[in-house]
Amino acid sequence: MSSQPTTFATTDVSDAHPDGQVCDPVFQIFGGVVAFSGSIATLKVFEDNTLVKQAVEGPGEGRVLVVDGGGSTRCGLVGGNLAVSAATNGWAGIVVNGCIRDADELAAQPLGVRALAAMPRKSRRGLHSGQAGIPVVFAGAVFRDGEWLCADRDGIVVLPEAPAPG
Repeated sequence: MSSQPTTFATTDVSDAHPDGQVCDPVFQIFGGVVAFSGSIATLKVFEDNTLVKQAVEGPGEGRVLVVDGGGSTRCGLVGGNLAVSAATNGWAGIVVNGCIRDADELAAQPLGVRALAAMPRKSRRGLHSGQAGIPVVFAGAVFRDGEWLCADRDGIVVLPEAPAPG
């Protein structure tokens, strides 16, 4: 088995799987990797990145962390330190329905990151509770633990499982 993940073009995936979910084009590209894919792990949080920190400090196993931050643009949920943890622990990428911070630090990491925007204000730990492993809905798609996400410059596609390498 190759140590490099197979990359898929979202256009090809979308063409081959017309029933696949395609996210609304609301995300900006952050992180040092533009194209990434992997099995989904979900979090639902609001202006508190405690669960995000816990997740990225654990083994990523090539997965994509999908964080529903409620679309808040009042603080960053993923910053430079968490991006280093995610990259070090083998996460393929992070998709945030909310903001990131430390954009230059994220760009220096071998990690795919999508978010609505950058915001310098940090989140407040302990402010709100959150949930892990539940379906989350944003950007016109439903993200479920264990399903598959593919992202590149053209957008984000979600399928029930990874397509066969072409």
